[in-house]
Amino acid sequence: MNDNASARAARLAQEPLRPSSPPTGFVQGAAESVRDIWARRQLLVMLVRRELRARYKDSSLGFLWTLARPLVSLLIYYVAIGRFLGAERAIPDFAVYVFTGLTVWQLFNEIVASGTGSIISNAGIIKKIYLPREIFPLSSVGSALFNFTVQLGILVVAAVVIRGLIVDRRLLFLPLALAVVVVWGTALSLFLSAANVYLRDVQYLIEVALMVGFWASPIVYSWEMVSGAVSDTVGQLYLMNPVTLAVLGFQRSIWTAGADVPMPDNLDLRLLVALAIGLVALVLAQRAFSVMQRNFAQEL
Repeated sequence: MNDNASARAARLAQEPLRPSSPPTGFVQGAAESVRDIWARRQLLVMLVRRELRARYKDSSLGFLWTLARPLVSLLIYYVAIGRFLGAERAIPDFAVYVFTGLTVWQLFNEIVASGTGSIISNAGIIKKIYLPREIFPLSSVGSALFNFTVQLGILVVAAVVIRGLIVDRRLLFLPLALAVVVVWGTALSLFLSAANVYLRDVQYLIEVALMVGFWASPIVYSWEMVSGAVSDTVGQLYLMNPVTLAVLGFQRSIWTAGADVPMPDNLDLRLLVALAIGLVALVLAQRAFSVMQRNFAQEL
């Protein structure tokens, strides 16, 4: 036994020392973190699958509920609100309009809300082994994108059945708006998930903020109503919200009945600027996460 222990100790002594956390340099640290996450991409995929399975693990229909919920929501907006309450008189094809905005908002909401609690919910793993902790909020992003894909498919089918899609350059707004939501949602998820370890009130604050944020975008009302009710200065401040721009971008792509409805000037340029700023925010959030993660094991 002593010989075996000595042999193991000798082999361990020959192994190079590896840091237990990524470098703190801004550029070098960010690049190293990306390489570390990429090297563990299979683990990330497994965590996404775990989150999806855990959501419906005790149900008989399983993933079919992912289809059922948005379908029922769409029918409610079409029949109860659009027809019975007369919302279609103010906004044509109200069901498609509101479901378009909800599809964007629910993606952003799920990324931020699930990501904020992702580190605490995986405390047992984090305290036992070292791995890039960014994987946990990123797994929330992957799970949210899966649900978004299902809901987007239902939305596109509904839009085609009700009025059809206009196939032209306006469809390019969709991937651009999606990139804005994912980048900003991921940036907030990374920063808030780390901050939530030190201040547990963050997750409750975010619930309230997301509730308010829902009404800060033209989801159940139109941009035309906003522009007609506020000054130009307030309108420009309103459009500084990247989620608002993403909602408008999706509406421009999918809401065929609103093809001639006024939209903000230079919406494509606004989305590009929001995406560029979001990428900077994403890098800053990752570096802040890298600094805060050093004491995760102790705080958890």
